[in-house]
Amino acid sequence: MATGQKLMRAVRVFEFGGPEVLKLRSDIAVPIPKDHQVLIKVHACGVNPVETYIRSGTYSRKPLLPYTPGSDVAGVIEAVGDNASAFKVVGSRGTIEINPRDTMAKESSIIGVTLFSSTKEEFQQYAAALQAGMEIGWLKPVIGSQYPLEKVAEAHENIIHGSGATGKMILLL
Repeated sequence: MATGQKLMRAVRVFEFGGPEVLKLRSDIAVPIPKDHQVLIKVHACGVNPVETYIRSGTYSRKPLLPYTPGSDVAGVIEAVGDNASAFKVVGSRGTIEINPRDTMAKESSIIGVTLFSSTKEEFQQYAAALQAGMEIGWLKPVIGSQYPLEKVAEAHENIIHGSGATGKMILLL
């Protein structure tokens, strides 16, 4: 590794298996964004059941090993690669999606919202409606348990064995 290389903490998976295969490392080189990419300094990462299936190797699409789990992230853009002048907010493996066709409702609760195929105008309308709903109080986002990054295995265990009624677990970095 080159002298002066910035390092970061990251959870890495070197083999498929149970939560014990999640390894917290603090010696991972900070990636440099390539063409059409952005680098996000992650502050929090969601853990959902699909993440546990990928980790265990039972999901239909398996990442190349080793990999860093986490497709739902929140953070700030740290660096922008060449030709990334117009970009959408992305996670480590794809866009943060909202699509009214994927909305499932139970009484007054919304479970899973994506606006993936919406026009820019539709997206702005839906975002404004969601924001207004939160401000007025009829829309109350449910956030599951929060864990420090060091407890990633516990979060994976709890998301699989929990009731699923509280949404995804959140890892705070």
